[in-house]
Amino acid sequence: MISRPPRSSEPTVAEADAWADVLVRRQLLHAVVRAPVGQWLVQDQPDEPVRVLAGPADVVALAATIQHRTRSMRPESR
Repeated sequence: MISRPPRSSEPTVAEADAWADVLVRRQLLHAVVRAPVGQWLVQDQPDEPVRVLAGPADVVALAATIQHRTRSMRPESR
């Protein structure tokens, strides 16, 4: 795997919103909602408990984890 350089800035709310939308639309998460206090409420499946993420950086980190997991489960197509 190619390593990426570290980010030069913190993820923005807009970036986290975009990732949240993609994760829900692709049915990788059941729900992601931004709370008025800056936290994010995340639910993996409808019958599972809601998790609280501290901010946009946590949403982007969750998206990266999910992306890594789904890519590592795919068979190589070379």
